[in-house]
Amino acid sequence: MTRSATPSSLQGWRLFCLLSLLVLFITAIALWAQPQWVDALRSAIRATARTSFALFLATFLASSLATLLPSTFSRTLLRERRFLGLAFAFSHAVHAVLIILYVQYFPEVFWQGRSAAANIPGSIGYVFVILLALTSSAAAVKRLGARAWKGLHSVGSWVIAGVFLLSLYKRIPMGSWYPLGFALMFSAVALKLAAKLAVHLGRSARLAAEPGRSR
Repeated sequence: MTRSATPSSLQGWRLFCLLSLLVLFITAIALWAQPQWVDALRSAIRATARTSFALFLATFLASSLATLLPSTFSRTLLRERRFLGLAFAFSHAVHAVLIILYVQYFPEVFWQGRSAAANIPGSIGYVFVILLALTSSAAAVKRLGARAWKGLHSVGSWVIAGVFLLSLYKRIPMGSWYPLGFALMFSAVALKLAAKLAVHLGRSARLAAEPGRSR
């Protein structure tokens, strides 16, 4: 089904705008719900971490779900992967702004029990979020070349997935949603690997079936 066949559906930039507004709405509710500014920032940081996580999962798993569980939903998810990824980048940008405000106004609270080294994985993740967002266009594919572009986005998505896994794993003892988040991210990685294996096996079977290849 083409985009023109469903003009009223949520897709493309319309989908991106809706998801971005939803992130801003959730952030506003989190800030408004806490009377103290420090607690409000903490609440909003946690909220945007979760919106970023959900949007990243959808982006990360789009191609895998289309491969392993082909359906209208999975095909739509794959078709809109670019805009889901941009919505994830927007959510994480809001998350970064909130962290910067937290550090600026409450540095003694932020750095309590935290070292600069602890921020390295997250900083690397942000570098790749920026790179992937800046190259999420057809023009970027042309400039970089399809192979380099695909390599960048593949490596970037795996790095971000690793950062999420590490961050959630460290917070499992805190309870709340962290054990569930870690289990979901771990399952997503396993599903991604299973999809890659299925594609590889399918390609090998097709090559083996080609005339002249059997002995």
